[in-house]
Amino acid sequence: MKQWNIYLMLVFVMFVWGANLPILKYLVTVVPPVTLTAFRILTAGLVVLVILWKMNLLRMPTKQEWKYILLGALSNVVLHHYFLNMGLAITSGTHGGLILGTGPMLTAISGAIILKYFPSRFQWLGLLLGLSGVTVSILVVGGESSGANLGDFYVFLAILAQVLSYMVVSKAARTLDPRLLTAYMLLIGAVVLIVISLVQEPRGIYTFTETKPLFWVLFLASAVLSTAIGHLMYNYAVGKAGATKSAIFMNLNPLFSLILSAIFLGEILNYRHFIGLFLIVAGVMLGSGAAEDIWKKHKKKKMQQPKSS
Repeated sequence: MKQWNIYLMLVFVMFVWGANLPILKYLVTVVPPVTLTAFRILTAGLVVLVILWKMNLLRMPTKQEWKYILLGALSNVVLHHYFLNMGLAITSGTHGGLILGTGPMLTAISGAIILKYFPSRFQWLGLLLGLSGVTVSILVVGGESSGANLGDFYVFLAILAQVLSYMVVSKAARTLDPRLLTAYMLLIGAVVLIVISLVQEPRGIYTFTETKPLFWVLFLASAVLSTAIGHLMYNYAVGKAGATKSAIFMNLNPLFSLILSAIFLGEILNYRHFIGLFLIVAGVMLGSGAAEDIWKKHKKKKMQQPKSS
């Protein structure tokens, strides 16, 4: 697949993940967070399994691949989704979005330490611009809560666990299709989360019987589109473009969350949000290497043009 198609795929994933944050904020007010997470992930895992079965991509992993699958399930599914939903249950969506926006920077640092991959100067500049854009866009919302709290800490642990999982996905993708890796991680992670939910929220499963049709529409949108399709596409992109380049696009996640909140929840956008948009887009272009690719192609084309006498 061409590099630009990977970039477009990542933008789409960030859109559905951005929409997922306000959806989850609503869902955890209806069903306890761990119970909700467990069955949402299980639904997503089954959907991915069916998709891969239709694509004839199912196979048994090797002994070495199982190690990566278990590590990925623990970090990318169990720890990430557990702490994300626990955090969103007690903190504001604004704070959650801001903390999730630190993902690209954490990925770059982790990649440099673990994978010995050091971003270029342009990519570091892109990371800083993207983080600045996230900060400008989200801090302006304010108002719901101020300062750090337990919920913020949980969300930070969620993004940290997710970032570490990308290192696992990058290594596993050398021999195992990232889409198949996603299916196994979701299913194993869901089983672990169901056990945790039965212990932590013993009556949580009964709250599903008290829900309204709107809950199930949003639940399926979150499970199928955001989690199943989103993780499937993102892990595939990580396997093709690398963890650091793919993570740059995470800067778009909180921005889409803000825009969709303005459309569906009536929140007002002002000039600071547009400044944030400019910084985020510039950060994505520089950090992903897209700007460098355009410049190199332009330079090469210019050199190939015949000089006029």
